[in-house]
Amino acid sequence: MISVTQDTARSRFTATVDGVLCVLDYQLQGGAMAITHTGVPSAVGGRGIAAELTRQALLAARANGWKVRPLCSYADAYMRRHPEYNDLLA
Repeated sequence: MISVTQDTARSRFTATVDGVLCVLDYQLQGGAMAITHTGVPSAVGGRGIAAELTRQALLAARANGWKVRPLCSYADAYMRRHPEYNDLLA
C-alpha cells in the first residue's frame, strides 16, 4: 500500500517508497487545482505510485469543490483513462 500525504504549505502530494520521495505538485488558481508535475524516480517506478498520487489529488479536489486542470502529461493521461473524474475538469 502506498501512503500519500498532502503538504498544503508546499502545494504537493508526497509518497516515500523505499526511502525515495515521489511528488505531485499543484497550484491553486481561482478555485481550480492545476496539476503541474508528477515525479516518480525510476528507482521506484512501475509500482503505481504516480497513479496513487494523482488519485489522491483528484479526491482532494473533489472534497474541496475544486476543478482540475491537468497540465502535467501524466495527470492528463490518468484523467483520460479514468472518466469517473471528468466532472472535475476545468
